[in-house]
Formats: sequence, C-alpha cells, structure tokens
Amino acid sequence: MACGCGGTNGGSGGCGGEKPLANPLLETELAHELPQAAASAVVEFDPAPVAQSADAESMLIASSEQDWPRIRVNGVLIEPEAMALELQYHPAAEQSEAMFLAAQALVIRELLQQRGAELGLEVEAGVGESQEEALIRTLIEREVPVPEADEQACEHFYASNLSRFVSAPLLAARHILLDCAPDDIEDRISKREEADALLAQLKADPQRFTELALAHSSCPSKEHGGALGQLSKGQTVPEFERQLFRQQQGLVGQPLESRYGFHVMYVDQRIEGLQLPYDAVAQDIRRELYQRVWQKAVSQYLQTLVGRAEQRRDGKEGRARGSPSAARLGWPAAGK
Repeated sequence: MACGCGGTNGGSGGCGGEKPLANPLLETELAHELPQAAASAVVEFDPAPVAQSADAESMLIASSEQDWPRIRVNGVLIEPEAMALELQYHPAAEQSEAMFLAAQALVIRELLQQRGAELGLEVEAGVGESQEEALIRTLIEREVPVPEADEQACEHFYASNLSRFVSAPLLAARHILLDCAPDDIEDRISKREEADALLAQLKADPQRFTELALAHSSCPSKEHGGALGQLSKGQTVPEFERQLFRQQQGLVGQPLESRYGFHVMYVDQRIEGLQLPYDAVAQDIRRELYQRVWQKAVSQYLQTLVGRAEQRRDGKEGRARGSPSAARLGWPAAGK
C-alpha cells in the first residue's frame, strides 16, 4: 500500500493522490454559470409517465429512464440517453439533485450549440479537443470579449492579499505509518488505538522513534527511521498535507489520519515560507483576475441566450410548463 506521505526519495512514494477523472468542458467551466431560475425560462418539460401508486411520495426520485422528464430547449428534445450519459459527471447525495445538475449542463450545451449553428460557425478541433468543445470555445471567444487586467489592478490585488503570496514552508519529518483501508472501520479504530499507544511511548522517550518505526511502520521509510526527507506542498495527499503543514517542530501531539491509515509524526525541521515579490506572481494574478472577469462575462452571456430564447417563444408556449417532472428537477413552474 502506498504510504501517502512522500516516501524517502523526494516525494515519489505514492502520496500524490490518484489522478482525477477528466471532466467535460461544460461541467468544469460553464455549467455553474447559468442561474437556476433562468434555466427554467428556456426549458419545456413533458410530464414523465407516473406509475399509479398509493404512495405518491415514493416517485419523487426517478427510478428508471422511463421516469425521467422529457426536456426541450427551444423545441429541441434532449434525449434520455444523453441524460444518462451526463449523470456520471454529477455525483450527488440524491438522484434528483444529480438529474438537475445533469439537465442544467445539457441545457447550456444545447443553448451554445444552437447559437453556434445560428452564426454558422465553422471550427477545427485542436489536439485532444472534440468538435463540440471547439465550437463552444470558438463561440465564447467570439461573443464574450474579456479585457486583460491592467498593471494597476494587478498591483492593487497583490498589495491587498500579501498573505496569499508567500512561498510554501518546507518540512523535514519522520513518521510511523499504521496502514488500514479507508472503508475498514474496525481496523481503523484498532490502528488509531495502536497509534495512540505508540505516541504515548514517544512522549515518554522521543529517542525511541527509529526503533518503533522499524518495528511498527508499514512504510518503506522505516528502514531509514521513518525519515521522509524534505517535504513541500503538493507532494502529499491533500488530507495529510493540510494537517502536516500546520505542525510545529517536534513530536506531533496526535496521530494524523489519511486515506492510507494513521501517521505518528515527528517534525525535525520547519522552514517558513518567504514573501514573494510582485514580479514573481504578477502573471498568476493577471490570470486570476482574467478568470474572474471571464466567469462573470460568461454568466451574463448565458443569461442573454436565455433571454433571446424566451422572446422567441413569446405568444406560443411561454415559460417552462409546470409539471411534477419540472418540480422534481428543482426548477420553478411557469409564473413563479
């Protein structure tokens, strides 16, 4: 089992965490930009078939594709198969919430595709980019101009946020890993008790750390007294890093828990970070300010698309038709 804490060779001990799943462009950059209330303005719901049952409340969460509402954006039907495929990118505590998030992303996608077709955009996909992603990227670049932050704005942001622009501290640390699976509750309770017992021994005699690491640690670093070498941020899994970098020099007062188990820690050295000069972070500041403006501009653009769609339906069917299916997704019925 990887130890989750950097190993002894410059942080290559398997603690960098798992590679996250790739998310579609819309989910990561656009889906959250469309206000929920506005989404209802361009969406029409056909009521889904509802089984006859004495317990109507049991139907609040769809149990199959046949129970899902039929969603239309400006008259274009979003197929249930598309909803099923999109759901995997929107984990949620309840299926109804996941369905709402998936439906919102699909509505945004359809709005943007319709606008691209209206403009007659012809695009060429880049490396690793789908035609759909290329179309949306080109459309946003064309219709959402975003000004670059000027030097004065960047310098003001730097001066107002000095604490953010500090180099990460460096730690030299040792550990004893008591490994256990993240979902094995009984083993975790047992290993926590074992970690507490080891910590009590070390509080009585810190010089025994090397001895106890060799005898009890599950990490290969035990052959070197549990030494992890020099650690900086980004080398360990997030939950371990958050706890470790708050510690001061010396024996850590309680075991640190990670997905890999419990770590009895000793910080041998801590070198605090230094204030970074403006020139070293100016590009990062410029990118952050650009991203903030971009998000606001995209939100306004999507609301413009919603407004145009609403106008095209005036005198026809109006706003989203109210139905049990619409309520199940969390969108307001017409006139509310």
